[in-house]
Amino acid sequence: MRNRSGIFYAKILLFGEYSILCDSMGLTIPYTHFSGELSFINNDKYTDYGFAVSSNKLLREYSLYIRDLKEKGTLLCDFDIDAFENDIKHTLYFESTIPQGYGIGSSGALVAALYEKYVEGPVSGSRRMPKDEILKLKLIFAQLESYFHGTSSGMDPLNCYIKHPLLIHNKKDISMVGIPRNKHDEKGAIFLINTGNPGKTGPLVNLFLDKCKVDEFMSRVREEMIPLNDACIKSLIKGETKKFFTSLKDLSGFLYNNLSPMIPETFKKIWRYGLDSQSFYLKLCGSGGGGFLLGFTDNFEKAREELRNLNVDIIPVYKSIQETEK
Repeated sequence: MRNRSGIFYAKILLFGEYSILCDSMGLTIPYTHFSGELSFINNDKYTDYGFAVSSNKLLREYSLYIRDLKEKGTLLCDFDIDAFENDIKHTLYFESTIPQGYGIGSSGALVAALYEKYVEGPVSGSRRMPKDEILKLKLIFAQLESYFHGTSSGMDPLNCYIKHPLLIHNKKDISMVGIPRNKHDEKGAIFLINTGNPGKTGPLVNLFLDKCKVDEFMSRVREEMIPLNDACIKSLIKGETKKFFTSLKDLSGFLYNNLSPMIPETFKKIWRYGLDSQSFYLKLCGSGGGGFLLGFTDNFEKAREELRNLNVDIIPVYKSIQETEK
């Protein structure tokens, strides 16, 4: 077994959920609060043994997928399947705190870890990667991750592997980007809300694509959802706080009115409360239907207190560098 493997973080798609399927912009960031790494079951490691055994079984099933692609000659990378299978026999598993089915890249982190450890001559995850290498990696990761979702854009494992915010201009133009903390209101923050139940990506994506077949809905996506999504990304990156929250409020309202099936029923009142009070605005985190919800506020302490009064706890994701915890 080679010893290149490291820790891989969760990811959060800040903007682009669903609209990215229609070639909108997207913005994704690594989220270090949750992470995973390849490991082995042994008597010296204190972990959830049942989870480790289950993970090892998953890897064994996944190895059949990789073996099949390799034998057909369709695998897009030089994956050392023999070493992988041998390590699986010696209790290889993915030690991870990333919740599965919560829209923050549990399978993406796994794929990134496997790519780093078992692919010969892997593309380096340098922050100075040229765009052609980013797109090459995305294509490889899409194939490796498709086992878990039926289809994959490759963006989740790409972000988990590079460990840097990625700006998706369109399907063929992806670049690394910085998000300026010091240009935004020092009280502002991005946070997560745990809905308490995992979501299922496939059925909801299919529902969205079916809705897009209706001309009226597709027109709303093109004329409202995508412009608002792209405006949020541009103003966030430029540090234009006022413009950002104006667009964000409208985008949150669009999601509430047009993608209601993707919002867990018990959280619709909270979503609506945020829109009415303007204390915070909620978005889907991934496909929705459960998992996490993504929240934005220009006053973190105020939003946290109001949500606490609604019996909702939040997990901070991103805060201004001027903000200090009390």
